[in-house]
Amino acid sequence: MPKVTGALTKYPARASCAWYVGLIAVGAMVLTLPFCRQSGKPRITVLDAVFTATSAACVTGLAVRSTGQDFSPLGQLTILMLIQLGGIGIMTVTTFVTFRLGGGESLRHRAVLAETLGATAEPDLRWVLRKVMLMTFAIEGAGFVLLAIRNLFNQPPGTALWHALFHSVSAFCNAGFGLYDDSLTKYQGDPLVNFTIMALIITGGIGFPVMFDLQRNASRDWRRMWDRLHMHTKLMLIGTSGLIAFGTVAMLILEWDDSLKPLPLGNKLLAALFQSVTCRTAGFNTLDIGGLTNASLFIMMLLMIIGAGPCSTGGGFKVSTFMAFMIRAWATFQGHTRVNIFRRTIPIEVFARATTTVFLFGIVSILALTVLLVFEQSSGGHPNSDKLFLDAMFEVVSALGTVGLSTGMTAQLSSAGRIIIIMLMFFGRLGPISVFIALSSEDREHPIEYPQEEPIIG
Repeated sequence: MPKVTGALTKYPARASCAWYVGLIAVGAMVLTLPFCRQSGKPRITVLDAVFTATSAACVTGLAVRSTGQDFSPLGQLTILMLIQLGGIGIMTVTTFVTFRLGGGESLRHRAVLAETLGATAEPDLRWVLRKVMLMTFAIEGAGFVLLAIRNLFNQPPGTALWHALFHSVSAFCNAGFGLYDDSLTKYQGDPLVNFTIMALIITGGIGFPVMFDLQRNASRDWRRMWDRLHMHTKLMLIGTSGLIAFGTVAMLILEWDDSLKPLPLGNKLLAALFQSVTCRTAGFNTLDIGGLTNASLFIMMLLMIIGAGPCSTGGGFKVSTFMAFMIRAWATFQGHTRVNIFRRTIPIEVFARATTTVFLFGIVSILALTVLLVFEQSSGGHPNSDKLFLDAMFEVVSALGTVGLSTGMTAQLSSAGRIIIIMLMFFGRLGPISVFIALSSEDREHPIEYPQEEPIIG
């Protein structure tokens, strides 16, 4: 036992991994019970339960069974609890566990919280965690009220309140689980539902450090507020706004005469904006994903793999990583050896970590796609593949980015294919934590230093 607790204390991120595994295991066992299934529906198999529990705990949203039709209210409540714990609860639980095992707020514990919440400046780490919980429930509560008001116009009170709560939590946690089989297509032209869900997605995906920073400087005028914001906050705001604008314009151009053609102008703009926001890691949709053009699906894959912000409920290799690459590329193009922005210098180690993160995501995506194609197309040539390659690539990126969008392939996956997607969802959620585990290892000094020699790059 001392060896186990010692390992958890030395590497607290391992507690996160253990809690995710435990959460998925418990959630899967509960979902297989008869009272979690709607009467008259086929039983929930172990693989389906593990897939659903992993998708919920890893806030992905891919589903092999209908959440609203196949699961009973208790089953839906179980999924909602997994979403909430997977979105923000695990971070707080892990920190609490490491405090109890370590007996105090050591520098290592503060480093863990800096990785998950970006809160190194706060003197009381437990106070920071309480602040995270209060902020989460306040934002989800506001979304619940707005959605409940809208639902009460056309749903019974009990159904309206439950659907509002489920979708509010799912949106803030960037999970993408919905109680309707067509996601939010029925609300395609509803401004209240669309803007409420988008606001929840953006606030949940921008990251707690950014929200803390904005809250601390909210009382100042805009110019002074911008000057006082941290560089990370500025990069996240610029990157998030730019990616949303890029996705919206791309969807309008590429789908104007296709999926957006029958819609009036206002609904076209709203649908394009919503799809740009949600494909960043949320997984809701108001357009038929399987009916989009190949170009639109490719743009969505780029947005999905970038994802949301660090220390958020979203996935991907993060907006800040993407911004670091853009800034470094521009500085290199101009011939600068040092990267300066907003009167700050970005350390060279940041770009090394960013490169490692993107490289890791790329390698995992390629390997997973290859294996998935082997299992899902074991026979037959390319002419008989019927869009399998694009569908499989979209599925892999969606799972690894913990997005949850699908062209319709998820429910048709074989058992082996579902296991691959389960592993991708798990890795996508724990990727940054796994990197932190590697970075928290003790430094090893090499007694011998050889002459330096550089390979030719480019």
